[in-house]
Amino acid sequence: MSSSFFQGVYFGMVIVASFIRVVYTRQYRKTAVAEDHRTVADALLISLGQGMFVLPIIYVLTPWLDFADYHLPTWAGWIGVVLFAVSLWLLWRSHADLARNWSPRLEFLEGHTLVTNGVFRHIRHPMYAAHLLWGIAQVFLLQNWIAGFSMLVTWLPGYFYRTRVEERMMIEHFGDEYRSYVERTGRVFSRLGK
Repeated sequence: MSSSFFQGVYFGMVIVASFIRVVYTRQYRKTAVAEDHRTVADALLISLGQGMFVLPIIYVLTPWLDFADYHLPTWAGWIGVVLFAVSLWLLWRSHADLARNWSPRLEFLEGHTLVTNGVFRHIRHPMYAAHLLWGIAQVFLLQNWIAGFSMLVTWLPGYFYRTRVEERMMIEHFGDEYRSYVERTGRVFSRLGK
């Protein structure tokens, strides 16, 4: 298999991920109160978009990043396909389990509840886990030191910022119920033996 095949798979899966997000964003917009202020979290999301969309598109459509190419065996590309497929499932399942509690912003919606079922039974931040898997898959699918690693590089600052702020908000809002939930779950990986 050529690297262009795996590049095509990458962009096909990006379209699927975008569809998942569009569906749930439409549901969110029906229930959210409009706000027009920007936050650090919003800036970090824009940065993430550079790593998951912009640099990969530049890499595939131009020769500008060709100097940073590397080559992996075909089986490594298939590892990327599997990781991205798991990522997409986890992204969809996270949105479905959150249902009307999902927001792209760090906020509480009216009637917000603590979701501890489905994938949230095992990990507190399955969407972030999905994006981590996506970033790792990108390394295998886009075999370029810049485009391949761009999602991981742009994802990490947002992950560290958002989880810190989000968990503080959850403790303030849900108190001991959330503290208990933290004790029995992992942040992005399931705790073994729990």
